[in-house]
Amino acid sequence: MDQIIQKLETFSKIGSSGVASIIRKLIVTGEYQKKDKLPAERLLAEKFNVSRGTIRTALETLAREGYLDILAGSGAYVKFDQPNAVISQVENASPLELIDARFALEPHICRLSVMHGRKSHFDELDELLESMETNSKDPIVFAKADTAFHKTLALSTGNSLLIWVIGQINGVRKQEQWTRARQLTLNPVIINTYNKQHRLILDYIKKREPEQASLVMKEHLETARLSLTRAVGT
Repeated sequence: MDQIIQKLETFSKIGSSGVASIIRKLIVTGEYQKKDKLPAERLLAEKFNVSRGTIRTALETLAREGYLDILAGSGAYVKFDQPNAVISQVENASPLELIDARFALEPHICRLSVMHGRKSHFDELDELLESMETNSKDPIVFAKADTAFHKTLALSTGNSLLIWVIGQINGVRKQEQWTRARQLTLNPVIINTYNKQHRLILDYIKKREPEQASLVMKEHLETARLSLTRAVGT
C-alpha cells in the first residue's frame, strides 16, 4: 500500500475525473485488490494535490461504476474483483474465437509497448521468455509463462482498458476448454516455434521497431490459430 501512495506523489494537480482514472487503473491492474481499504480522503487529497471535495467526487464516481464500496465512518474499499470480472461474452467464447479477438488487440499492443514500455517490463519479458525456452518440454510450465508474457506486454502499454481486456482473456485461459486445447496443441515442436516468435517480438520491441514486432505477433497468433484448427479437426 505504501508503494501505491508513493506513486501518487508524482502527480500534479488534476480534476476529479483524472483522480478517478488513476485510481481505476490501480484497481484494474491489481495494485489495489478486492477488500483493500483506500487511504483516507485527507491523505489522498495531499498526494494528488487537490481538495477533499475533488477526492470525494472521484470516489463516488468509482463507487457508481462498481469499483468501490464507500462505508460511512469507515472509508472506501475496493469492490472490483478482477479474477471474477470476466464478462459472459468472453467467458463463453471458444479458444478459436478468443484468438481471433486477440488478432485485433495484440499486434497494436506491440506498437504501444515500443512507445510506452520501460526497461523493467522488458527485463520481466526476458525472464519469462527464458522460462519458456528452458521448459520447452513442459507444456504446463510453458503455458503459465506464456500467459504471463502476454499479460506483461499489455502492462507495458500503460493502457488500463487493454490491460483489463487481456486480463479477461487470460482468465478464460484457465478454464477447462483451454486446458484441453493446450493438451492437444502444445508439444515440443510447436513450443519451440512459439519461443522463436516470442523472442523475435521482444527483440523488435527493444529495437523500437513497432511494425516488425506487430507483424511477428500476427504470425504468432496465426500459428496458434492454425494449430488449434488442426487439433479440433482431428
